[in-house]
Amino acid sequence: MAEPIQVNEIVVVPERAQRLKAVRSGGPGGQNVNKVSSKAELRIDLAQIQGLDEPALSRLRHLVRNQVDAEGLWILTSDRFRDLPKNIEDTRSKAIAIIAQALVIPKIRRKTRPSKGSKERRIESKKRTGAVKAGRQGSWD
Repeated sequence: MAEPIQVNEIVVVPERAQRLKAVRSGGPGGQNVNKVSSKAELRIDLAQIQGLDEPALSRLRHLVRNQVDAEGLWILTSDRFRDLPKNIEDTRSKAIAIIAQALVIPKIRRKTRPSKGSKERRIESKKRTGAVKAGRQGSWD
């Protein structure tokens, strides 16, 4: 079984929340591709991740909403490398990166209004453009 995934000093994905499986990888590889299972498939139960508060868990669910199966398990796959241990490590690093991204609290956007100076610059620019276009008009006698 896989060892726990340590995201930071608080957040841990325990062994019981992980299901690791080796599957056959697609793509080029000759005859070897038909007999070697080098693709790693890691399934993580989001509800069993330790140390995530409710807002972070909801952000994580939103980030991985297209990677969740019918049982509610988050599916991570990797077939970047030709050997299974490297692909397993790649799936674990993907999980760490996405969970760490969910831990970041997004900044709240506050509405602002254009400053007086920016309004004046915009109007002045419009006047200059209008003057250039007006200068193009002439008599075609």
